[in-house]
Amino acid sequence: MHRSSILSTAAAFASAVYLSACGSPPHDLDLSLQHASTQGHFVVGLTPPAGGPALHQIQTWQLRLTEADGRPVLQARILFDGGMPQHGHGFPTQPRVTREISPGVYALEGVKFSMSGWWDMKLGIRAGERTDTAVFNVVLGDGQR
Repeated sequence: MHRSSILSTAAAFASAVYLSACGSPPHDLDLSLQHASTQGHFVVGLTPPAGGPALHQIQTWQLRLTEADGRPVLQARILFDGGMPQHGHGFPTQPRVTREISPGVYALEGVKFSMSGWWDMKLGIRAGERTDTAVFNVVLGDGQR
């Protein structure tokens, strides 16, 4: 086999692997920004900045945490994780919940999306003796700012 043929085959293989690993997000991906936490202890909502999620900008999001009946959850400790499931990397920044802005509303600072595609935002929540998690999915297209 000629060198150019080997390189061509290798390039086609690499392209196929990239497309299968990094292609479109799942069709049934839940893109809602408010839902019950995994174990149902809380209702969690994320609100992006006024302009919406944007590429290459450090943003502050708001996180609203309530009981099922709508009462705000006060003084919660919330940890952040996440990244791009199809690429296997996290956020280029270290987003974190820094403070409670108002009863049950928290600031999630340092959010930066470095490329278009599917991102997940994972929250670990502790309020009193209860712990739970919540995961949100965000898809940014090439047309994002």
